[in-house]
Amino acid sequence: MSGSIPFYQKHHRHYDRGYRSKEMRSKLSQYQSSSRYSAGSSTSATSCSSRGLNVSSHSGLEASRLSPVPKRAKPTYLAVDKENQIIGYVVPIFRGSEEFATGFSDTEQRRVRDTSAYMARRDLFTSGLEMERSELISRREAMRDTADRISLSKRIHEHGEHFKRMNEDSLMHAPEFVIKPRSHTVWEKQCVRLHCTVSGWPDPRVIWYKNNVPIDPLANAGKYKLDSRYSVHSLEINRCDFDDTAQYRVSAMNSQGELSAFASVVVKRFKGEVDEFLPSARHGPVSEYGITFKTHIVDKFGVSFGREGETMSLGCTVIIYPTLNRYQPEVQWYRGDVLLSPSKWYQMHWSGDRATLTLTHLNKEDEGLYTLRVTTKSGYETYSAYVFVRDADAEVEGAPGAPLDVRCLDANKDYIIVTWKQPAVDGGDSILGYFVDRCEVGTSHWVQCNDTPVKFARFPVTGLVEGRSYMFRVRAVNKSGMSRPSRVSEPVAAMDPADRARMRGTSAPWTGQIIVTEEEPAEGVVPGRPLELQVTEATKNYVVLSWKPPGEKGLEGVMYYVEKCVSGTDSWQRVNTEIPVKSPRFALFDLAEGKSYSFRVRCCNSAGVGEPSDPTEATTVGDKLDIPSAPSKVVPTRNTDTSVVVSWEKSSDAKELVGYYIEASIVDSNVWEPCNNKPVNATRFICHGLITEEMYVFRVRAVNAAGLSQFSPQSEPVKVKAAIASPTPPYGISVLECVRDSMVLGWKQPTFIGGADITGYFVDYREVIDGVPGKWHEANIKAISERAYRVSDLKENMKYQFQVRAANMAGVGIPSLPSDTFLCEEWTIAVPGPPHDLQIREVRSDSLVMLWKAPVYQGRDPVNGFYIDIKEADAPLEAWRGVNTKATEKTYFKIENLKEGESYVFRVRAQNKAGVGKTSDETEPVPAVTKPGTKEIVVDVDDDGIISLNFECGDMTPDSKFVWSKNYEDITDSSRLTVEGKGNKSKAVFNSPGEEDIGIYSCLVTHTDGASSSYTLDEAELKRLLEVSHDHKFPIIPLKSELAVELLEKGRVRFWLQAEKISANGKVDYVFNDNSLSHGEKYKMNFDKNTGVIEMIMESLTRADEGTFTFQLQDGKATNQSSLVLIGDVFKELQKESEFQMKEWVRKQGPHFIEYLGYEVTPECCVILKCKVGNMKKETSALWFKDGHQIKADENLGFTEGVLKLEIAQRGSPADGDLIWRRLKVSKKDSGVYEVVLKDDRGKDTSTLNLTDQGFKDLMNEVFSYIANSSTPLKITSTDQGIRLYTFVSYYNDLLQVTWHYKDSAIAFSDRIKSGVVGEQLWLQITEPTEKDMGKYAIEFNDGKGGLRRTVELSGQAFDDAFAEFQRLKAAAIAERSRARVAGGLPDVVTIQEGKALNLTCNISGDPVPEVTWLKNDREITSDDHCILKFASGKFASFTITGVNTSDTGKYSILVKNKYGTESGDFTVSVFIPEEAGGKKK
Repeated sequence: MSGSIPFYQKHHRHYDRGYRSKEMRSKLSQYQSSSRYSAGSSTSATSCSSRGLNVSSHSGLEASRLSPVPKRAKPTYLAVDKENQIIGYVVPIFRGSEEFATGFSDTEQRRVRDTSAYMARRDLFTSGLEMERSELISRREAMRDTADRISLSKRIHEHGEHFKRMNEDSLMHAPEFVIKPRSHTVWEKQCVRLHCTVSGWPDPRVIWYKNNVPIDPLANAGKYKLDSRYSVHSLEINRCDFDDTAQYRVSAMNSQGELSAFASVVVKRFKGEVDEFLPSARHGPVSEYGITFKTHIVDKFGVSFGREGETMSLGCTVIIYPTLNRYQPEVQWYRGDVLLSPSKWYQMHWSGDRATLTLTHLNKEDEGLYTLRVTTKSGYETYSAYVFVRDADAEVEGAPGAPLDVRCLDANKDYIIVTWKQPAVDGGDSILGYFVDRCEVGTSHWVQCNDTPVKFARFPVTGLVEGRSYMFRVRAVNKSGMSRPSRVSEPVAAMDPADRARMRGTSAPWTGQIIVTEEEPAEGVVPGRPLELQVTEATKNYVVLSWKPPGEKGLEGVMYYVEKCVSGTDSWQRVNTEIPVKSPRFALFDLAEGKSYSFRVRCCNSAGVGEPSDPTEATTVGDKLDIPSAPSKVVPTRNTDTSVVVSWEKSSDAKELVGYYIEASIVDSNVWEPCNNKPVNATRFICHGLITEEMYVFRVRAVNAAGLSQFSPQSEPVKVKAAIASPTPPYGISVLECVRDSMVLGWKQPTFIGGADITGYFVDYREVIDGVPGKWHEANIKAISERAYRVSDLKENMKYQFQVRAANMAGVGIPSLPSDTFLCEEWTIAVPGPPHDLQIREVRSDSLVMLWKAPVYQGRDPVNGFYIDIKEADAPLEAWRGVNTKATEKTYFKIENLKEGESYVFRVRAQNKAGVGKTSDETEPVPAVTKPGTKEIVVDVDDDGIISLNFECGDMTPDSKFVWSKNYEDITDSSRLTVEGKGNKSKAVFNSPGEEDIGIYSCLVTHTDGASSSYTLDEAELKRLLEVSHDHKFPIIPLKSELAVELLEKGRVRFWLQAEKISANGKVDYVFNDNSLSHGEKYKMNFDKNTGVIEMIMESLTRADEGTFTFQLQDGKATNQSSLVLIGDVFKELQKESEFQMKEWVRKQGPHFIEYLGYEVTPECCVILKCKVGNMKKETSALWFKDGHQIKADENLGFTEGVLKLEIAQRGSPADGDLIWRRLKVSKKDSGVYEVVLKDDRGKDTSTLNLTDQGFKDLMNEVFSYIANSSTPLKITSTDQGIRLYTFVSYYNDLLQVTWHYKDSAIAFSDRIKSGVVGEQLWLQITEPTEKDMGKYAIEFNDGKGGLRRTVELSGQAFDDAFAEFQRLKAAAIAERSRARVAGGLPDVVTIQEGKALNLTCNISGDPVPEVTWLKNDREITSDDHCILKFASGKFASFTITGVNTSDTGKYSILVKNKYGTESGDFTVSVFIPEEAGGKKK
């Protein structure tokens, strides 16, 4: 129940006792009551205190039966909600006993207390006061002891339960209803809320049911509202009616289980007194039972516009069938979702067949959507339309509009908070603030409440007299002045909410709720600290504090003192020094903006002032509520001819948003008008009252109490016209081609396209099995623009049906009827398939033009022609006949010789070499009738000789467009034809008529009943038109060339033009900046009438010559002129060029360069610097410099004009007799700045060439280009290590950059794949190639431009051959390395003395180890004691003769042999005898 009690009643229930004096009530009770009643009262109180606080619910009848005062008809204490609506009763625990003892009701006690007799009696019983006080104190102490024991037991229990739930094993548990929903009995048209609190883990899912049917808020928009926050779940039922009487169930479910709780809602009507808001009672019998009424609302009111202060009536005629005498339906009027009641602002009338609502005095609060609801027992009918209220004319020009919706949010004895909404119109200047006025009810005197304007749309008004009622109004002010005052607020009394509730009485419906309060207040006890002090609202004008009373119960009437302290200090200052406040809320003014304050509150009563509350956090004085951010993404959409739907994206992070204002402006007008004068809460609004066919832009801004946001960005322009509709279904679905898994479909355009061009089509398909259709599937997700589509992923030999939907700007239309069932099987016929998309144009009484598209299925050969068939629409199939005997290659044909008024149908057949194919679907019947108002294309030549085709249509719609075509195909070359349109006329202008323009020109008007025409422009017609054009152009002197300027020798400037044809009588006026020029020293004019060349020559240009030069021609009536504007950069460039030409002329008087220094790269990659010189003589010398150092001198040049050359070289100087410098390679050493100087006694000239940085790069790139172009095709060769790719270049430079590619990716080199250069050969070596190395190889030469790439395919036979050769070479290399060899160590001849020992050793190699054989005189010898032969370690072979004799003389050989080969080593041994040797010596 605490959730339903308003904040001021929860915090301060003691206010319900009306601040009565305890002494007064006690004395009165003693005087009025008898002893037995007093005893009974004491007993009752004691029993109540022992039981604690009880809350019970009873019906109204039970409440009266249980009341201690039977005669009491009305309850005294009422509980009210935030809107001051009565929600239940407040019953003090001991009040019942006191009333029973006194016998007086509250009203009677108040009356007795106010009499002087009562005051006298109070003094008589002063002595008994102390006795009663002691009894009450003892009673209170007993109650508090009992309450403390109960509280302690409860805390111990909760502590144990907490630790149980924190156990991991029991953390998850099924849902539990901590608070179950309670049943309610409410009155019709009131709102009711059912709420409950559910615990459980995981968090339960909560569903509400009505009579076991789940409640869907979306299905009943505005009826139900579901809310779930912090385990509290609620169901709110708006504007209850009899149908809402039901049993409601709330179900909570999680993984641990499900639990339900029930509550009933009973909706009642008033009995006895009749509420003025309800329909009046019927008079006389009405027999309506068993009758079903049908209600129709006709003669409706439309969207209405009014101005503040005016009167407006809204009315509708209501027809109810059947008609019953004296039967009156329930007629209700709503603005938005608010039910309107008769008042001084609204007057309602029902005449029996017409309902009328009169707005007596319009204000902007009256703006909104008005709904008439007519209810019978069979149901209800509604009709709605919007009412717009504009601001009244301002009393001061430029003043803002009046504020609106002035309300009182919080009213108590100390102040009333007034709120309002800012106006949409600020008068052109921003609003400076608002003034709040008050007027006491019953008077007409208005008093201004604030001295300075407040910008915040909320203001607490103080200085009110308690108990009196006030009305409020607000005015806005800007620099221009004050606005008109707003509509006055509803009257509100300056008193506490509880007092206001008691004054309201008991006529409110009984809700069955009882609220129990505390015990009687105690006397002589100083109150404790206030609780939960907080700043609830802070602006730069005021701060509002809120708190709760002290925690002690039963205190004597408490009031409060408020204290403030500047942050950073300890100086507390009391704000309300004179009178303490009675309400738990307080508004502080006169605080310094920007400073920080802390606040605290003290309680006080007759016993004294209590301790202060805890101070608040430091609060800076200023507006806490920020102005909302601007909305975004404003999107306008066409609606009607006078309205546009505007939607936008809401402001981000906006707090307390009031709504949005929308403004509209005609494009380029810069005048903005408000579309609504009352903020709308939605993000979509229909702006009415716009001008048809105008282009509008829109903007939106948000508003809250802090102010209005910035405007959103402007929307895209939108034209105000009726919104389009989706198209009707296409029809005539046919198959154009079929293969195994796909089919091409064709269909016809919908008969109604919805007022907008069709943007595409969507195709669906479904399988048909045994005649039973399956589920539809989408064939395309993205819309297709053509009326033909291939549906893929079908199953062969399956049957399918298709449907097509068309789409336009309005959306996707409904699908077509399912097509015939088609079998998906591949077409194998040789002839073509059927043509499709047949269209009829230019229907006349004797002819028409038909267009079509070629078949999708071509057959075995391409289509080479078409045949057209015709028959009367009602003729049998045998009546089909051909139109053309010879096939036409075009996809259009003009059919002539039709019978006027006859309806025809047509079809087309395609042919190829195999024959004539399938016929297309026949067209719809076309009557051969020339429609009234039909126009033809008219050719026209205007006075300027412009040839144009003109077409006019009288049946255009706002969406119609002219579509021109040539030979019935879209015109894509706009350079030949320019199309212009205005209204219902269109013109196609030939830009430059010629033979390229010959053809058939047609014009089609969209969104009409086929309005179209064509015009044939053949060669003869073109010649005629050109002659007419020439004749029309003649009055204008045609120019072969417009006025132009050129530079002559010495920098002279020549202005000239040439007339195409001019007579001898022609005249020319020369004008500069509107001043006529004449022939003289500065200007030289010449006019050659034979050639038509007109010229004017100036020696030079100065600053004064900047402007416009014009030649004005006149030849009889024919005139013409041509102008040339020379200003700004154009003039400066021309003047600069003129001065340059003058200097050039002076330069060329001596030796000079005709062509400046440049370079040339020869095919041999030689770099030659050269320049062309002129006006030379023998004395002229040419000096060459590099980087400022002379490198060559050319003297005694024997030519007048020629070419100087210098070949860049690396060598220091040429050899004697050399005429040019040569070099081996161009390198970075050759970069530098080269210069040539020509000079003689007439002067000198210089030319410089920068070959550094980018210049040198460009030079080398050209060299690289020649090198790349000289490269040979990439070739393949094999080595014993692998495969090598190579190319040769005529010249290689070290700076050349090449890249090897494999399969278009750069090769990352490794030990297996390497590249290199040998001489002029560039190679790529692939070691131990495998099949993975097969592929495309390329070498790319980088020349700074596109480069050059040479490729070779290393795959297939090329790879096999290269790999085989590699294997052969590898085997040969292995054999060569492993064959037996005699590595050395044997001499050729050995001469040795007889008797000596001979020992020779040689090295042997080979794998496997060779076999060694020794020979003497070609005969094998073996090892013995005389000749010892050894072969050690497989490497060393030794030959030893222990004692040489003459028989050992001879030729010796060693023969080594293994499987890879044989080799021998020979030597000769010569043995001599010493004596013989000596004799020979002698």
